[in-house]
Amino acid sequence: MNGKVGKYRWGDGKKKVIFNISFIFLITSIIFSLSAISSAKSSGEIVYVATDGSGNFNCNGTDDQVEINKALAYVAENPQFTTVHLKGPNVYVISSSIFVGSNTILEGDSTAVIKLKNKAGWREEKPLITQMDSSGNHNISIRGFEIDGNHDKNSERDRGKGYYNLIYFLNSENIQVHDMYMHDSHGDGLKVSKGSNVRFYNNTVYKLGHDALYVIYSSNVEAWNNNITCRTNSGLRIYNTNHVAFHNNVIDSEGEGGAGIEVQKADQSTVMDDIEIYNNLLYETNAAGIWITGYGSEYSKDSAKDVYIHHNKFYETGIDLSAAWAGGIVLNGFQNTLIENNLFDGCYGAAIAHKEVTNEFSAPSLGYTTIVRNNIIVNTKSSPAAGKGYAIYNKLKNTHSFILEKNCLSNNAGGNYMYASSTSDVDVDPGFVEKVNKNESLRKDFPWSEALSAGPQGPYQIEENRPHMGQEESRGSSLMRAVSNFLRYLKRFFLNLFIDFNGTENFKTALVPATK
Repeated sequence: MNGKVGKYRWGDGKKKVIFNISFIFLITSIIFSLSAISSAKSSGEIVYVATDGSGNFNCNGTDDQVEINKALAYVAENPQFTTVHLKGPNVYVISSSIFVGSNTILEGDSTAVIKLKNKAGWREEKPLITQMDSSGNHNISIRGFEIDGNHDKNSERDRGKGYYNLIYFLNSENIQVHDMYMHDSHGDGLKVSKGSNVRFYNNTVYKLGHDALYVIYSSNVEAWNNNITCRTNSGLRIYNTNHVAFHNNVIDSEGEGGAGIEVQKADQSTVMDDIEIYNNLLYETNAAGIWITGYGSEYSKDSAKDVYIHHNKFYETGIDLSAAWAGGIVLNGFQNTLIENNLFDGCYGAAIAHKEVTNEFSAPSLGYTTIVRNNIIVNTKSSPAAGKGYAIYNKLKNTHSFILEKNCLSNNAGGNYMYASSTSDVDVDPGFVEKVNKNESLRKDFPWSEALSAGPQGPYQIEENRPHMGQEESRGSSLMRAVSNFLRYLKRFFLNLFIDFNGTENFKTALVPATK
């Protein structure tokens, strides 16, 4: 009897095992079938460029912009296609510009490289990649590949003079540049003039000849999750541009360049009253971590106001000892700037200063006020040109003033204030902030805990499978997106068993002052 019961139980268990295996096989088959359908659909929308004969258009390593432009023209003329994909590992050497049309994605494998030819000899303001229509284009994405500006083999041109900008758009809107590696150029990474809806994210930018991102007379600009090493000018820069957010970026230099982030107003007719800079790490920038300046002909204070700077980490910014505009934040000509919950550690000259970089950048009026509150400012260092190491330095005391509230100050070489004062700031013992940072129980009750944890807040999640800008999402693509997200979730789940995804771990030293 017991033998029969055991046999029946085994039979039931066997059925369950077979059912589970069949169910898993069915689900797996469905997923792979949907993936195959999606791949077929995607490949039907993509035009491939290669160098080995496997592409729809094939290059030979010389004048490769010819075939790339033919592929982009084909996509522009056939709306059922959306994308030109550069296959890697390949180097596409160009001797003239690449032209991208509206509603187009120019993408590539991470091992695909667009490279400027040696001794190109181009005229000023001729970019490597630009718009197809001189009057403007829209809905353009550039993503996933590498651009090599080939600086050293084009040394006959000066940096920062408008030569060999990597990407440039004029009178264009809905521009996305992301997941790119851009390096060694004479000019800007992405330059946009008179544009709108510009997104610049997840890029690695190394030693360009001007700004990584330079936006002029434009609106609705966002830059995040970029890792930028400056060489000639700044990392992120806006000029007479409004509705801007710069966040979660890491910006440094290797002893060259200017400010990490630059904000400029020099036009009576433009308004700059919606600019937010937050959760960035700025370290060892050559000049100021952030430089904000309004200058030129007199303008209303209402047209240059309310810049909001918060939860950023400044570590040893202003390393050029000959730069008078070294420091953490240097500003003038803007009204009601709010600086709060930031951490300034080891800045040179002054952590926060009202200054004019040169006479050219003189504010046109007086009565400008900057509010500084709830920040941690420690270990500020002397700089021969920028100051003796003040926490707050008001070099423009006749035209600008600070309102200082509840800042935590410590160990600033030149003292806490020069031409400024506060009744609510707190001066703590040297080393106390570092002690708090290392003790979780002390951090919990620390009044400046927000500032102590300032800086990038980990990787920014971008949904890669969204429909292209301006396109409706079909049920099939919606289903595939759900499946893809599910698979991505599973991948992250298993990886998280073994890997610590702390996005700022590599920069943990920025919290602890150097001992030198």
